[in-house]
Amino acid sequence: MNNPVAQSSEPRVNLLGMTRAQLEQFFVELGDKKFRAQQVMKWIHQMGVIDFEQMTNIGKNLREKLQAIAEIRPPEIVSQKDSEDGTRKWAIRVEGGGLVEAVLIPEGDRATLCVSSQVGCSLDCSFCSTGKQGFQRDLTAAEIIGQVWLAIDSYNAFNSGNKRVVTNVVMMGMGEPLLNFDNVVSAMDLMLEDLAYGLSKRRVTLSTSGVVPALDKLATCSEVSLAISLHAPNDALRNELVPINRKYPIAELLRSAREYIDAQSDSKRVVTVEYTLIAGVNDSKEQARELAQLLRDFPCKINLIPFNTFAQSDYRRPSGNAVSRFWQVLVDAGFTVTVRTTRGDDIDAACGQLVGQVVDKTRRAERHRQAVETQAVRMV
Repeated sequence: MNNPVAQSSEPRVNLLGMTRAQLEQFFVELGDKKFRAQQVMKWIHQMGVIDFEQMTNIGKNLREKLQAIAEIRPPEIVSQKDSEDGTRKWAIRVEGGGLVEAVLIPEGDRATLCVSSQVGCSLDCSFCSTGKQGFQRDLTAAEIIGQVWLAIDSYNAFNSGNKRVVTNVVMMGMGEPLLNFDNVVSAMDLMLEDLAYGLSKRRVTLSTSGVVPALDKLATCSEVSLAISLHAPNDALRNELVPINRKYPIAELLRSAREYIDAQSDSKRVVTVEYTLIAGVNDSKEQARELAQLLRDFPCKINLIPFNTFAQSDYRRPSGNAVSRFWQVLVDAGFTVTVRTTRGDDIDAACGQLVGQVVDKTRRAERHRQAVETQAVRMV
């Protein structure tokens, strides 16, 4: 990784998370030309350069000015794990010391990066390990797009010219993206920006648990793909699994998601319905038939996700036969249905698990340090 510019005593503006429009405004206010934004964006997002001195097509005077007032600062990788199946997972430290996760999942000629939007999560879905860690804060746009930057950089792909090490991005990591609306939208704009990562709007997906007012707003300013975390075929069960359903029940969520799809210029768009299968909770054939009835007129494909166990939960993973039976009911009803293959289970690739390990390790180290210091004092 390139070394960031030296820190100064005055706060510097981080250019990493600025959209083209924001960066153009920055240079105009600096008394320079708009086109500087295009130059700097290419250096940052296409060549991986975060040291102004290396930006050779920018004059020395401007580089010195940028060094004094600005920086390009990605978050910090504190842990990286590589799975035997090629999955790579990072625990990433952000401003203030909080930790988030990003996971890159390769599959054939695709490589999908799962990106976090918040430190922790406030929604407390009963089957999610991230929710058990509580909510700390929203990520900035720089910290969100910084996960994409770090993923590419970790493969040395900027230097090789192969920034396509990431072909797809899903906003499905830690946090609820629509509760961090402005920063998430800015980061997704950079993912789509030709001067940055140039991803297709079909290859960037936002997943929401159902913050309906924000989803309604998203339809006015974004064309990324949409996934909804449903996980239940009725309100009574979803109220237990996804508490935000008590405020925005299924009918409102499906209405908003349909309107989002209808607002897109691409008439072939569908919503991805995510459904985590939990043994004995929502995985029966009767519930599959109820789900098929619920979604019968809804433009969607369904992604079944066998539950990933974690220490703070008593839920169990369904059997392969239970998953197959549920899948078959939906297929027979005419739906396109996929079953998410478990990837990276040897590196705890379920959301929130690696962060939990890093936090626990840090706490154990701190307790050990305190114990050693206490013992030393007693000896004196």
